[in-house]
Amino acid sequence: MSKLDVVRAWKDEEYFSGLSESERSRLPGNPAGMMELTDEEMGFAEGGTVTIFTFTLIIYCPSEQAEE
Repeated sequence: MSKLDVVRAWKDEEYFSGLSESERSRLPGNPAGMMELTDEEMGFAEGGTVTIFTFTLIIYCPSEQAEE
């Protein structure tokens, strides 16, 4: 298996799923390793929390009434 195939298997779940058991067993471990973070840990991760600020602007424009 080429280095390109190994990296693709690490990054592309669909590609990895398409490999045979024999091919999967020959893959070296991903150097990044497996890691699971708790929700609390994710909150501290850069980009783990998204804050969106919104506001509403209302402009009142009274309509001009024709003089009779």
